[in-house]
Amino acid sequence: MPDLSQVTPYADGKILKQVTDGVGVITFNNPDKRNAMSLEMWEGFGAALTDLRDDEAVRVVILRGAGGKAFVSGADISQFEKTRHNAAASEEYGKRSAAQRALLADYPKPTIACIQGFCLGGGMQVAMLADIRIAAHDSQFGIPAAKLGIAYGYDGLKHLVSLVGPSWARLLMYTGMRIDSAEALRIGLIERAIPDEQLWGETMAIALTISQNAPLAIKAAKITIAQVLKDESARDMDAIKAIGTACMDSADFREGRQAFMEKRKPQFSGK
Repeated sequence: MPDLSQVTPYADGKILKQVTDGVGVITFNNPDKRNAMSLEMWEGFGAALTDLRDDEAVRVVILRGAGGKAFVSGADISQFEKTRHNAAASEEYGKRSAAQRALLADYPKPTIACIQGFCLGGGMQVAMLADIRIAAHDSQFGIPAAKLGIAYGYDGLKHLVSLVGPSWARLLMYTGMRIDSAEALRIGLIERAIPDEQLWGETMAIALTISQNAPLAIKAAKITIAQVLKDESARDMDAIKAIGTACMDSADFREGRQAFMEKRKPQFSGK
């Protein structure tokens, strides 16, 4: 496993940031509460995302939970009396946490959710915003909003429906049920289910593969897929054309061609 010893803490150490070999790692580090998210953690998460976004050495970001028991088990309910005790307070909480999720939703670099244990509520929202979801066999997924008397937001449900379809979204939301990784894989909520002991190695291997590919080509794929998912009237075809042109004019395209002809591994610069 690559060395991840250099750690930058946020939110009093409950969010951790690490970088190695072009891979940024953000760890939700509140294992005593199964990585339940406080408002301070949401804001620390946003700060870590911003720092990795602005780090030119980082080409892909992994999100994971500490402790092996949870990715993120949802919001920290112990804060609800202070931060979400009525509609007005909940709206303010929602604005502040949504601002951090918006960073992830529009993130310019590839993101991978590495999921082990509980992935519930707000944790599901984070995972669904990632580009790729890889989960251990022992993972459990669910959105218990109906059991708490709260409404799950539009953005979260939009992503849920886009991944699993409206019928499964209704079943999950109406019942508040939990499903295992096999069911999550079957309905399209995750991309891979991996034995627990292999999860981190497999996730890092995928991240390293991405980090060694051409960043502009990956950016082009990310932009284009995002536009495909929009209604036709809302698609930014100019953005697709612009990134395609940038790829064709890039030094990386020349490097890719030369490396192929010379039968060597390309060394991409992202330019």
